[in-house]
Amino acid sequence: MKDLNKAISKNLKKIRKKKDLSLDALSNLTGVSKSMLGQIERGEVNPTISTILKISNGLKVSFTSLLKNEKPEIDQIPFEELNPVFEGEGHKLYPVIPFEDDKRFETYIVEIKPGHKYYSEGHVKGTEEIITVFEGELLISIGEIDYFLKKNDTIRFNANKSHVYENRGLKLTKLNLILHYE
Repeated sequence: MKDLNKAISKNLKKIRKKKDLSLDALSNLTGVSKSMLGQIERGEVNPTISTILKISNGLKVSFTSLLKNEKPEIDQIPFEELNPVFEGEGHKLYPVIPFEDDKRFETYIVEIKPGHKYYSEGHVKGTEEIITVFEGELLISIGEIDYFLKKNDTIRFNANKSHVYENRGLKLTKLNLILHYE
């Protein structure tokens, strides 16, 4: 709860200053007392959801913009700390960078065991898929056409059609998958 109060405190202060508002002006816009707003900005109180809603409505910002934690300037992501979101019989999908509205992409590390196929239905229209193989080899079938990728090869395609990933090699295939949304 401390971290959430800290995030609300930082975000409120940042948004208020960006909009060049005094605490008095913010109080008039939101219906929340000046003293309560000051306590929230200093992280001294745990504001209720209705208070946060009043503030977000008064500032004309999303509710979540007051709750989100600021992204670090540098974010190191050790592979050992990733947990697969999908673990099939012969493959694992590790989310590295999740989708964010302002970024419009997400990245994964995918591992496919030898002899395994993974079927993917087409994605939302306008989705582009970019794959780079780091270890092993990959046969990807898009529609009726097969593409063979070896270590360090990349393929980029419109991913609204179904496609199949296949490891026909003798060792694990490891690849980076980027989904970019229109």
